[in-house]
Amino acid sequence: ELRDNPASRAFPLTSQAIFSMSSYSVRPAVARDAKAIAEIHVATWHAAYKDLMPDDYLAGMTVDKRQAYWREAIEYSEPQVLVATEGEKIVGFVGFDRSRDPKTRSTVGEIWALYVSPEHWRKGVGLQLWDGARDGLKDEGCTQVTLWVLLGNERALKFCEHAAGFKREMPSLKTVDFGSVKLEELRLKRAVD
Repeated sequence: ELRDNPASRAFPLTSQAIFSMSSYSVRPAVARDAKAIAEIHVATWHAAYKDLMPDDYLAGMTVDKRQAYWREAIEYSEPQVLVATEGEKIVGFVGFDRSRDPKTRSTVGEIWALYVSPEHWRKGVGLQLWDGARDGLKDEGCTQVTLWVLLGNERALKFCEHAAGFKREMPSLKTVDFGSVKLEELRLKRAVD
């Protein structure tokens, strides 16, 4: 559950902090964005994980549940959320904050989530979201950033390693339950600069 505390507001981006490239713009999320973020989150999970996760697990991931989560995340800035837009339409989002991993220094940030609508994959949206998150993390004094990726998610691994410059941390492998299936996640890391 998200709480309102000063530490959760570590990345005070305002609606004036807008990043723009090509036909996409990146801006801080506002409460009314929660439904579009949830729709992208669910659609992307269904597209990216259909061969990795059980159908019943994916079916349980609903827009309503995700909308409640993202509305609260936006309200309490935990994590900080940016959205990518094409015109007025939200086409992707990133959530970032301090690392949630135990025993991690306060200078280590984490990408909690980075999702782009499947119809906008491979068009530069993810890289723009990563750039926005990196700027936010850098402004807060983070020198390193991590993220977790499912081992079977080759598209995400390729993006993280080749486009965004992350490197695998092999001893970081962990097993996560997704309903009736256990999958392995791998932590990737890079310098913020």
